Amino acid sequence: MDLGRTDGVVWRNRALTLFDRVPLPVAVCDVYGTVMLANPAMAAECGTTPGQLRGRDVLSVFRPREAGQVERIAEALRLRHRSRYEVAVSWSTPGGAERFGELTADPVSDSVDATPALLVMLRVRGERGARRGPEPARVTETEGRVLALLAGGATTDRAARELALSRDGVAYHLRRLSARWNAANRTELIARAYALGVLVPGVWPPEARGAGAE
Repeated sequence: MDLGRTDGVVWRNRALTLFDRVPLPVAVCDVYGTVMLANPAMAAECGTTPGQLRGRDVLSVFRPREAGQVERIAEALRLRHRSRYEVAVSWSTPGGAERFGELTADPVSDSVDATPALLVMLRVRGERGARRGPEPARVTETEGRVLALLAGGATTDRAARELALSRDGVAYHLRRLSARWNAANRTELIARAYALGVLVPGVWPPEARGAGAE
């Protein structure tokens, strides 16, 4: 057995798990701005899931407020300058509000000569022209608490202890929610909970809202 390779896989999986649980909107893009990986918080800003955001041009989702700024950054990347870059952007939220802020891009790669990827973080600065969006999807109080615990990194066993449920009881709620929202896995389930307004964005530890009666 190649222990080095096994350790590498383990650490990669841990890194991806942490990436998914970061409460700030974060994505990894190629040098052309195509999204290769996005966390649920970033997808929630677009009203979608990480899987559906993958392959899209990040600057088609978050609109640059100054075109020349993007051209200067592209030229710097072609020259392999490894500075931190900021792009002022605006975008529409799922609820219809217009937000504005910055995308911060840091070039990252395994070596100086390799073509870098871009670690992109979104900072929200404000919101204008907000209008009342659709009501959050309705969930029971227990479902909301299960989703909030999972979004905060809890395992099934820990969620069961926190909620005084059996492990099978937590799994039952997760199966129902996944079927209701057509979510393929837990990452997608949490992303949909944010997109549907069940989990409050920008709050840590995660909180649920819109819970109905049991």
